[in-house]
Amino acid sequence: MTKPTTYHIALGSNKGDKFKNLQEAIDAIYEQVGNIKLISKVYKSPAFGFESDDFLNCCLVLESYLEPQMVLEALLEIEIGLGRERKSGRGYEARTIDLDIVFAEDRIIHTETLEVPHPEMDKRKFVLLPLNDIASKVKHPEFNKEVGVLLGECDDDSVLEPINIWLKNPGKGFEFSKFNYIAIEGNIGAGKTSLATRIAHDFNAKLILERFADNPFLPKFYNDANRYAFPLEMSFLADRYQQISDDLAQLDLFKDFIVSDYDVFKSLIFSKITLQDDEFNLYRKLFYLMYKDIAKPELYVYLYQNTERLQQNIKKRGRDYEQNIADDYLEKINTGYLDFLKTQTDFNVKIIDISDRDFIANRADYLWVLGEIASKV
Repeated sequence: MTKPTTYHIALGSNKGDKFKNLQEAIDAIYEQVGNIKLISKVYKSPAFGFESDDFLNCCLVLESYLEPQMVLEALLEIEIGLGRERKSGRGYEARTIDLDIVFAEDRIIHTETLEVPHPEMDKRKFVLLPLNDIASKVKHPEFNKEVGVLLGECDDDSVLEPINIWLKNPGKGFEFSKFNYIAIEGNIGAGKTSLATRIAHDFNAKLILERFADNPFLPKFYNDANRYAFPLEMSFLADRYQQISDDLAQLDLFKDFIVSDYDVFKSLIFSKITLQDDEFNLYRKLFYLMYKDIAKPELYVYLYQNTERLQQNIKKRGRDYEQNIADDYLEKINTGYLDFLKTQTDFNVKIIDISDRDFIANRADYLWVLGEIASKV
């Protein structure tokens, strides 16, 4: 999964309910563009370069998987949606909302429609002061100077007044940290690793990912299931037990909770499908000896995906040893998980049908999935 780009966005309003305009812009940016990490204080500042009402200004740190031109286009659409009307001529004007890309990490962009870093930001105190709240050590990629230094050197003598009202970050509404440990589960190709990784990044969680790629028996199993099923399941069980035990025992004071892309009980679900009866009976005894000592997730999320979509995802990610997985094998796995979840009383279970969702490519679908998970929080 690719990493998001970090953007610094400047916001301003001097028409209508200015504070409300800023908050609605932030909400729309979160819904349409990406995750908001930090929001500065709000400052009242005089109009710059023309006579008009005072502005309210702020800056925010945004993480988005969109490229800068797409972020710009999204911001312009948000401005229109909030009632901004641009005059055809050049020059400053009063506006309900103004959204500008100040930085896009260390990228330098000069096109007809987009200039990054913003070409006037070092001359504008109403940008530099709120930006300094959240990014004082960030360097301007062309000037090679930190924001705090640019603020100290700025010739703009405008007097800005901090407003004692804070804008709300919409992402804070998902209170996942109420749980110490959340497990994201699902069939092969359901997207559990992608979702767990993104939640960990967006909500400051410790991430535990299954180390299936290091298992030497996995490719052999797909070529000769009867021969390699038992050593495969035993090696998975040992590795999952060790990894979960070690990672849950290691406290991370800088993380709010733990999220994993598997739960150890998947070992019993898969082994029941892959092993012969006598092998499974032995395996089950060994499994429960280990399972009783492992911490259980406080929230167990199961991503249900129909078989057709699972196969599409498996083909798309292109692991050679997975390309010949049969539909009936995937259907047995789904059935095994659902039968298991029906019997659980020790922890909260949330089954989410994502058959018609693409939370990787579509931010609206991602936020919908977060909302479904949060309904259990």
